[in-house]
Amino acid sequence: MFQGLVLEHLAALVACDTQNPPRRIDGESDIFRYCSEQVGAGFDIQVSDHGDGHVSWFAVRGKPGVLFNVHLDTVPDGEGWSGDPRILAVRDGRAYGRGACDIKGAAAVLLALAQQGKGDMALLFTSDEEGAGGCCVEKFLESGAAQPFGQVVVAEPTRCRAVLGHRGFLSVKTRFHGVPGHSSEARALRENANHQMTQWAARALELAAERKLADDDPGTCMNFGIVEGGSKSNVIAGHAFMHWSARLRPGESNDEFLHAVQACVPEGSKADWEVPFRGEPLPAAGQGDREARAFCESRRLPMGETVDFWTEASLFSAAGLPSIVLGPGDIAQAHVTDEWVGLDQLETAYELYQRVVNSDG
Repeated sequence: MFQGLVLEHLAALVACDTQNPPRRIDGESDIFRYCSEQVGAGFDIQVSDHGDGHVSWFAVRGKPGVLFNVHLDTVPDGEGWSGDPRILAVRDGRAYGRGACDIKGAAAVLLALAQQGKGDMALLFTSDEEGAGGCCVEKFLESGAAQPFGQVVVAEPTRCRAVLGHRGFLSVKTRFHGVPGHSSEARALRENANHQMTQWAARALELAAERKLADDDPGTCMNFGIVEGGSKSNVIAGHAFMHWSARLRPGESNDEFLHAVQACVPEGSKADWEVPFRGEPLPAAGQGDREARAFCESRRLPMGETVDFWTEASLFSAAGLPSIVLGPGDIAQAHVTDEWVGLDQLETAYELYQRVVNSDG
């Protein structure tokens, strides 16, 4: 009964194209209509369409103290699938389909729980977590709708272990400006934008590595994702561009690291900085995990270690709401060709979410 209902919901959710980008979705999209139909008349439902594919679906039954948060958007399908990524395939104890792990599987579990139970319950499903420019959670918090809740459960894949801390995510675009000219000029050594960026990059990587706490600790995780610059091998590069990211540990500050990285720019160089996104580590805003830990202990939720990926739990935490990350599947199965989630993970998630709902909503 349980598994069939969850897989029925998961098949319907996977069938809805919610790739982000391009995020072609609005408040009238099939996926939100389906969710509204399935939870039933006992829920008060609000759909907020913020435009450009930013949609929140908020459903409440009774007066719950816990908010479950799920994003329904997925990364693009990509190529190389062994089947249609929009058709759920179940075999060998796994359910395959785009979003099955990240994180429509969790949404399917919550829909089944909402249908089968009568307890107080609150669900916030959004459409803009993947990719840049998400705003749904921020606008939800700004609206004051989160005030009744004392705990948030963000349903990202954690192998059904409650995660109380994760790294932040800092996305930065850095542009260096040189003085173009013939490569035979000696000034190229200092006025070439590519040279300036290369020197800065080497220093920045050293800075990140120096922040390690032990031999097996990577320090600050820093990644140079896009690198561009110059026009020809015999022309002094007048411009250089890098889009990079860093992931800070819980308790560390994105702003502090950015300032330290900016100080690595060679003397005399000119650099511009654009920050498309900054997500603080969890817990955020200097908070600890005491309340979240007590929540897990009182409900007998198994707890896991700090993880390296970022989630929107830090947004809720920054607003003063104790938050945990707890969902079916493994992050290694997310964003991949032939994405899948284990049926055993879906069953465990159902049991844990039910335990939370039965305790106090």
